[in-house]
Amino acid sequence: MATTKPLRGTRILSLALNLPGPAALMRLKAFGASCTKLESPAGDPMNAYSKPAYKQMHEGVKIVTADLKTEKGMVKLHKLLEKTDILLTSFRPSALARLGLSWKQLHKAHPHLSQVSIVGDTAAPEIPGHDLTYMAEHDLIQGLHLPPTLFADMGGSLLAVEAVLAAVIQQRTTGRSSHQSVGLSQAAQYLALPRHWKLTTPDGLIGGAHAFYQVMPCKDGRVVIAALESHFAERLAKLVGAPLSRSPDVLEVKQTKHTAAFMFQHTCKELAVLSEKNDLPLYVIPNK
Repeated sequence: MATTKPLRGTRILSLALNLPGPAALMRLKAFGASCTKLESPAGDPMNAYSKPAYKQMHEGVKIVTADLKTEKGMVKLHKLLEKTDILLTSFRPSALARLGLSWKQLHKAHPHLSQVSIVGDTAAPEIPGHDLTYMAEHDLIQGLHLPPTLFADMGGSLLAVEAVLAAVIQQRTTGRSSHQSVGLSQAAQYLALPRHWKLTTPDGLIGGAHAFYQVMPCKDGRVVIAALESHFAERLAKLVGAPLSRSPDVLEVKQTKHTAAFMFQHTCKELAVLSEKNDLPLYVIPNK
């Protein structure tokens, strides 16, 4: 988490539910912002999905309850907005407009207020989607396996934090408020750039083509090998008894075979010792 507090004194109110908004709020709190979250009487669905996740993301956040479909709830919201610098939302624009919370309406009622809107796709914010669909759109879903984490949601939360920081800088330097939208699809697109650049495709340097950038089985688990730089590669090649040259391609095949055979002969503990002794970027994952 953040060690400096550049947002100390900044007041943030969030209406954002589920994962991206609360994850952004967690980061903003770590940067020193004063964070309040307004939830409906039904609460945030994340609290039902995962209480530990909800608890961690809302630590130190003041939770206020109001039904925005009622006049009383809207009065409560606008009183909060009078003392808010940044409003964080994660609803479609049409939903915000129905509540009287479009940017035009908000800016008229609270000219000092800036807004950061988290949407699915900034180019088409009304089209439904989710983390999984945005990752699939940008070639981040391989085969039938679900990804190990929610890349678009978490990436989107960081884009939201970035947008808040930009809004605060503008407020402090010019005195003007602003409205910015960040998209989960755009977050996935950014995370997918190495694949777009062919770095992580199967024939890419760090997608499988480099003999010393691999995941291989060992005696009692797996070993993650990331000896990309020449000094690491030469050191590892010498250790495993592989050819030192990395060209032509046939030597890549020989290197990979030598390395795989060496790793399979050793335990995770042995490889961890060798990694430390030889100053190599290896990480072992024992079988559970």
